[in-house]
Amino acid sequence: MGILTLLLMLPLFGAALVAAMPSDSERAIRSIALVTGLLTLAIAWGLLLSFDVQLHGMQFAEIHRWNPRMGTSFALGVDGFSLPMVLLATLLSFVAILASGNIRQSTKIYYLLMLVLEAAMLGVFLAQDWALFYVFWELTLIPLFFLIDRWGGANRHGAALNFFLYTMGGSVFLLISLLVLFDIVPGHSFSMAEIAKVAAALPEQTQVLIFLGFLLGFGVKMPIFPIHGWLPLAHVEAPSPVSILLSGILLKMGSYGLIRATGTLPDGVSALQGVLIALALVSLIYGGLLAWRQSDLKAMIAYSSVSHMGVVLVGIAALNVAGLTGAVMQMVAHGLVAGALFLLIGLMYERTHTRNIDDYSSLVRVTPRFAVLTTLAFVAAVSLPGTVGFIAELHALIGGFQRWGWLVLLLSLGVMISAAYAIRTVGRLFTGPVSARMRHIPDLRGVEMVAASVLTAGIVLLGLFPAPALRLVSASVSHFSSVFGV
Repeated sequence: MGILTLLLMLPLFGAALVAAMPSDSERAIRSIALVTGLLTLAIAWGLLLSFDVQLHGMQFAEIHRWNPRMGTSFALGVDGFSLPMVLLATLLSFVAILASGNIRQSTKIYYLLMLVLEAAMLGVFLAQDWALFYVFWELTLIPLFFLIDRWGGANRHGAALNFFLYTMGGSVFLLISLLVLFDIVPGHSFSMAEIAKVAAALPEQTQVLIFLGFLLGFGVKMPIFPIHGWLPLAHVEAPSPVSILLSGILLKMGSYGLIRATGTLPDGVSALQGVLIALALVSLIYGGLLAWRQSDLKAMIAYSSVSHMGVVLVGIAALNVAGLTGAVMQMVAHGLVAGALFLLIGLMYERTHTRNIDDYSSLVRVTPRFAVLTTLAFVAAVSLPGTVGFIAELHALIGGFQRWGWLVLLLSLGVMISAAYAIRTVGRLFTGPVSARMRHIPDLRGVEMVAASVLTAGIVLLGLFPAPALRLVSASVSHFSSVFGV
């Protein structure tokens, strides 16, 4: 068994162990989930020891033919695009499990679904066969639907159904594009490498039509304007650990898939660069303005995700080294920032039972640890220097300027809008007189402090020392952009 197969199967093995446990063994079930998440995290980060940052191709590759007649195979591999996502997925999955200590209802099913969800997300980033990719892509819907529908808030049923229908609708267009590509490959294969070779020779108009299917399928999950409608409701109603994965990883699945589709259909993407940058800038500004209008803290973070993923789309649309580097770094940055914010706001909601920003004041006196980490996360959301968001948005801005000139300054408008609602939120939460109902709120406890500190430490360390992360993606980004002659 290869290392990537082991990485993929470990969460499923943990889920099987959880399924075999008696339902009343809550402590043992949680312990199994935590140990499984920690082992998966250790194996994934151990890949860094053997990963060659000088190579642009797939590493640790494994290929096992499933059905030669159907052209399907169990093909896994990682490169500079997928490895950062694997590392982020295992980290946030462990943090989400760690933050699930207050789940008391049907804990056995909850942790089983969380581990199955982790395996499905890893499968998306590891798959090197489009059929395998699609299986894992769809598999994420099942645990997410039940996690939102069963453990969510008051409107959880509508939120779960909304999420399911939006994503399934997008997946129809994704499947059509994949079947068209499968049909044009001699011998009919779903191999990503083989499809990329053949698809690059297709006429530009054909590539455009196929890529539009990918854009709809992946754009729903990113999400981009105007197909983002499921996001705010799902984030608000989902339990906070699930929101960490929804925003931190699930959105990255969409942008990661779009990068893979972009490399497969270069002429079609080049023809649609104007459309992509228009969608990116509208998403960036629109998401920021809606976030600014929110009084519900989770809704604010959800709409800010639309804005931040607009930065990712700017980087992808630029098709140059700086832009693509910014896109990947923004995916990592947003995963850490959104994960930290949903974690901290969720913990505060458990204590106060309110997410309305107007109900808080001067928490820095009552909960100083919470105040420091939340302020740091909001500062990172604004992409101030010293945080990983600054590194990401600077590269995206440079890449966009190289391609479109001063038009990309609209990205700076989005940053200013982010600064406006971030400063307002920090001011409302931590200044003014102490509210009577907030006087006795307990501060972050040991396990909570560890979970939040891991994410905020990643935000700062990657902001101050970005070189290792940039080296990790540089070879793949340089080779990718060379396909477009930039």
